[in-house]
Amino acid sequence: MAKDYETVIGLEVHVELATKTKIFCGCSTAFGGKPNSHTCPVCTGMPGSLPVLNRKVLEHAVAVGLATNCQITRYCKFDRKNYFYPDNPQNYQISQLYLPICRDGYVEIDVEEGLEGEKASTPGKKRIGIHEIHMEEDAGKLIHDEWEDCTLVDYNRSGVPLIEIVSEPDMRSAEEVISYLEKLRLIIQYLGASDCKLQEGSMRADVNLSVRELGSAHYGTRTEMKNLNSFHAIARAIEGERNRQIDLLESGKAVVQETRRWDDLKGTSYAMRSKEDAQDYRYFPDPDLVPVSIDDAFLEEIRARQPEFRTEKMDRYKAEYGIPDYDIEIITGSKSMADIFEATVALGAQPKKVSNWLMVETLRLLKERELDPEDIRFSPEHLAKLIALAESKAVNSTVAKEVFELMFEQDIDPEAYVEEKGLKMVSDTDALRRVVEEVIAANPKSVQDYRGGKGRAIGFLVGQTMKAMKGKADPVTVEALLRELLS
Repeated sequence: MAKDYETVIGLEVHVELATKTKIFCGCSTAFGGKPNSHTCPVCTGMPGSLPVLNRKVLEHAVAVGLATNCQITRYCKFDRKNYFYPDNPQNYQISQLYLPICRDGYVEIDVEEGLEGEKASTPGKKRIGIHEIHMEEDAGKLIHDEWEDCTLVDYNRSGVPLIEIVSEPDMRSAEEVISYLEKLRLIIQYLGASDCKLQEGSMRADVNLSVRELGSAHYGTRTEMKNLNSFHAIARAIEGERNRQIDLLESGKAVVQETRRWDDLKGTSYAMRSKEDAQDYRYFPDPDLVPVSIDDAFLEEIRARQPEFRTEKMDRYKAEYGIPDYDIEIITGSKSMADIFEATVALGAQPKKVSNWLMVETLRLLKERELDPEDIRFSPEHLAKLIALAESKAVNSTVAKEVFELMFEQDIDPEAYVEEKGLKMVSDTDALRRVVEEVIAANPKSVQDYRGGKGRAIGFLVGQTMKAMKGKADPVTVEALLRELLS
């Protein structure tokens, strides 16, 4: 009889922090620069170079810790994690092992049913423990050139500031993992600590997974999976690794503690190396960096900057703006969308009108272009102007959507563009009536069809009128005028 197994999952989430310069030097952290153009002796590990901690990194780390209910370590240090790899120019990584900046926190995720025991909070919620959050520097990036049969190293990313958020092994399914990551990403984005774009590597998750017989109190042997750059890949990797480990156990074989690389195209993983323990890295305190001491004034400063998070924002939107719950859920699911919504409403646009443009046209274009909501670039000022043009019927809905698409791509000023291109609707009723009369005279067959009971013929006549007006008329007004003249 087949055994029932339980999956046990913990995550190591690496987040690139939104600082202008690196963690220990003044080099730029901008994404996408020419290879090795954002480097200096410090971040390339040149002998004699000395690191200096970027205060902004500390501020972001403490802010994330407070938002995830962590205890802040008031006296912490940096340590050297020693290992050799080509993308690691110093042959060690500056990290925190012994005294990480944050410890013993949690985030709550939604589950179908409330749980009993120490992990219970409220019905429908589950607490995922955060073991620690520590600050560290990122490594460089290896680029494998198959054409030249060589590997190149880009050190632009070397020294980019990271926090690593280490969870407790509290998750039991891919659904819980994705819920935890979405909650974590939203908290960090609302804080402005990172854009958390998985596709650009500013948020990366390593999955530690084991299986055990259902009801067992002992953990199984865990593996760590890397190369997971989307929620879809993470979910597939969890399912694949769970099945692989169960197959091993069912056939009488042992699971080996190792690091595995997930290939999402092939839908399989393969072993990279045996999984190291802390002693394998020969950690010791970094002699070039002074300890960090955090006083009450610094903590209060960071607490005072904490933003309104999603839960509070959702409650306020419902009370203040009166838009549907579904709209609220989608808009607050992205800091960028929420910021644009609030700023556009503050400029005088009606909340429901703003919501409509975000929920329909904005989401459509994001999906078509495979973009993240954090990639939105149009300004609230321009959205407010476009809504005003559409509501005043200065442009019709078709033109408004066309202008919005340009605004989405280039953040053009809609008022200036409409004026420059002569897209404003004709407000002269007599002129519009003359055009409609000309269309009626030029299309006797369609007129006959309409009067004979073929209602669709009116659509053709509206189209001909809009064509004659070069789109500068309101289709609703045109149809009303046609019905009047043909009655």
